[in-house]
Amino acid sequence: MKPTARPGTAVVPLQYAVKGTGGVGPAGAVGAIERVLLDGFDPEAAPARSAVPVPAGELLMMPAAAGPYAGVKIAGVAPDNPRHGLPRITGSYLLLDGPTLQPIALLDGAALTALRTPAVTAAALRRLAVPEAAHLVLFGSGPQAYGHLDALLAVRPLTRLTVVARDAGRAGALVAYGQRLGLAAAVGGPEAVAEADLVVCCTTARTPLFDGALVPAHAAVAAAGSHEPDAREVDEALVERAELYVEARSVAAREAGDLLMAGVAGRQLWNLAELVRGDALLPTGRPRFFKSVGMAWEDLAVAAEVHRAGAALP
Repeated sequence: MKPTARPGTAVVPLQYAVKGTGGVGPAGAVGAIERVLLDGFDPEAAPARSAVPVPAGELLMMPAAAGPYAGVKIAGVAPDNPRHGLPRITGSYLLLDGPTLQPIALLDGAALTALRTPAVTAAALRRLAVPEAAHLVLFGSGPQAYGHLDALLAVRPLTRLTVVARDAGRAGALVAYGQRLGLAAAVGGPEAVAEADLVVCCTTARTPLFDGALVPAHAAVAAAGSHEPDAREVDEALVERAELYVEARSVAAREAGDLLMAGVAGRQLWNLAELVRGDALLPTGRPRFFKSVGMAWEDLAVAAEVHRAGAALP
C-alpha cells in the first residue's frame, strides 16, 4: 500500500505497514545515519534502552526522537530461535510524527535492525579505514555478516574477503556470495587478522575471537555482536593497542563489554558524532577500534529514511 504524506495535527490511524525495508539499501541507510549526526544530533543525550528478561530471552524497548520524527522499537532477542529455523532478533518499529506523536508506519523490526547495524559500522569504518584498505576479515556467517559485507561494499572498494565462522557450510555460502560480488573470497581462521585491512565481528561470541596482537597497526576493527557488559568479541591486547571509538560514551559505559572487560577507565573514547563530523583523532601507527551496541536513534534514522523513500514512490 502506497504511504500517504506525514500527518499534521489531525488524529489519524496508522497509515501503512512495511514488511521489509521499503527498498532502502545499505547506501541509503548509511547516509541516513550520517545525516542525523551532521545535522547536530547528540548521541550522548539519547534515551537509554530498556531491557527486560523473559523466559525466551530478552525484550528491548528503544524510544527516540530527532527532527520531524519520533519512534520506538520493541525487539526480542531469542537465543534459541536459530535452532528452530527462526531469526534470533524479532520485533516491530512504530514510526511517529514528531510534533503530534501520531502513528505513521509500522516497520519490520528485525529487517530494520539487519539494515541499521551494518550501516552504523559502515559509517564508522568509512572514516577509520586507511584509503588503500581492500582486505576484509569477517567473523560470522549469519544475516548480520551478509549485511555488513553489503554495507561495507557500499562505502569501500574491497577486493578480498576472508570469512571466519564456526559452521563450515554457512561460511562457504558466505564465501560464495562474496565471490558473486566480485571479491577474492575464502574461508580462513582467526589468524587471518594478521593480513587484514578491516576486521568486522558480528557474532554471538562471549569471549574473544582472535589474538589482538596479530592485528596490523594500520587496520580498523569493528565489533557489533553484543550489547552486554559481560560479553566481548575482542581481547585486551587489541583494546590496549587501539584508538577507541563508540556510538556514545554514556552507552558504552553501560553496555560495551569489549571495552569494559578490558578496563578502559580513563581512556579517550571518541563518539560516532565526533567521528562523522571530523572532530575525532585518527592516529597512524596503531589500530582503530569501533565498538557498537546499537542505539534507538539509529533505528529512527533508518526508519525515517524508509518512510521518506516510500512516500516518494509514484
